[in-house]
Amino acid sequence: MAACLRLSADDDFCGIRNTAFRAGESITFTVYYSVIGIYINAGTANFTTTLEKLNNTPVYHTVGTGTSNSKYDWIFKVRDRYETYFDTTLLLPLKFMRNVDEGGYKKTENISFDRRVNTATSTKGTYKVPHCIQDVLSAVYYARNINFSKYKIDDKIPFSMFLDNEVYNLYIRYLGKEVVKTRYGKFNAIKFSPLLVKGTIFEGGEKMTVWVSDDGNHIPLRIESPITVGSIKVDMMQYRNIRYPLSSKISVR
Repeated sequence: MAACLRLSADDDFCGIRNTAFRAGESITFTVYYSVIGIYINAGTANFTTTLEKLNNTPVYHTVGTGTSNSKYDWIFKVRDRYETYFDTTLLLPLKFMRNVDEGGYKKTENISFDRRVNTATSTKGTYKVPHCIQDVLSAVYYARNINFSKYKIDDKIPFSMFLDNEVYNLYIRYLGKEVVKTRYGKFNAIKFSPLLVKGTIFEGGEKMTVWVSDDGNHIPLRIESPITVGSIKVDMMQYRNIRYPLSSKISVR
């Protein structure tokens, strides 16, 4: 079941251009978990982007990995790997793969997108999709390129995502700007809440809050969300080869 509101993604958000990241970028996060109000270091996540070619088309190849701290694997072991290849011009995905192991739940997925006929093909079949469809990882980079200055607080920014052989019409709710303090430091940040699809870890709905750097990079700085048991905080702890200076940084711990 999907905890989402059915909307139509406006054509205004189709084919957004990349102004936020570049090939060679790498961002590492620490994941903190709490069940009784005390957060522990539960794992790490890393996102890297390279410039490649897929079927003679220039693409960004982004790999996202998530690994639980080995000390806590006996509680909830996570070994996740997500990959997406998306067009460098329009930032629309051409291929998506995931291999997840979350607390014993295992799933592999391999999806090819055909932009000529607007279809997505997986091992289960071929599905009709909107022209501006995103996958779960390319959507992160799509969101980083949103021009938030165009929106008022509480505005919804719609997009469509293909996941588990189904199209979800989702949105990002813009929540304004504020200073956020993380385990890395203090930043001027843009705050928003994405509408989530219910999964094995996340509950779905608008319960996740994201802060990204209020500069040209729009790097995720902190993510907070309840999960099926307890809650998590995810803090950016290391970055390399970002596109612009991290001018949103106020201080470092």
